[in-house]
Amino acid sequence: MNLSKPKLISFKLCPFVQRSAVSLLHRKVDFDIEYIDLFNKPDWFLKISPLGKVPVLLVDDTPLFESAVINEYLNEIYPPTMHPEDPLLRAQNRAWIEFGSGMLMTQFRMYNVTDAESFKKETRDLHQQSHRLEAEMGEGPYFNGESLSLVDTTYAPIFMRYAMIEKHSSPQFFEANPKIKTWGPKILALESVQKSVVPEFE
Repeated sequence: MNLSKPKLISFKLCPFVQRSAVSLLHRKVDFDIEYIDLFNKPDWFLKISPLGKVPVLLVDDTPLFESAVINEYLNEIYPPTMHPEDPLLRAQNRAWIEFGSGMLMTQFRMYNVTDAESFKKETRDLHQQSHRLEAEMGEGPYFNGESLSLVDTTYAPIFMRYAMIEKHSSPQFFEANPKIKTWGPKILALESVQKSVVPEFE
């Protein structure tokens, strides 16, 4: 198959874009990236993004939107697969990818609250979500064991943002979740994760 060079439309801080960037980098796909200002969206972007959100992946000028959909496409086109072979386990992985999206939004709200009570609520919700995720974890080192999966790339932005805030604040989100505490640094050590954000990201 003759594949053209895809282009990823991005916003420099978007965690959902980061998921797709990790998938592209892990597969060593040659791709272009273009950053836009989400507070001043260009007209051409609004024409190709029905939801007005990033990421958008342009493939032969055909736009794909939503990071989970983009990553499923990449998984089908560029080997090796990052999904389990077993259909039931594969479906479970997709469910935990969706769970990760919800967890990421809780994290986002926590970082953007303007009062102490809201901060406590979002922090409490994050702890509850972390405990639920911990209960699903196996022996590692990755979510499904030895093989890196799309679930792992889904949680990479969450771990990166946790690590950053813990450098400057006191919350230790994973102290009561030893499996996640081990999983996070394993993900952050991947070259594809380290290169998935701009140098000035922090």
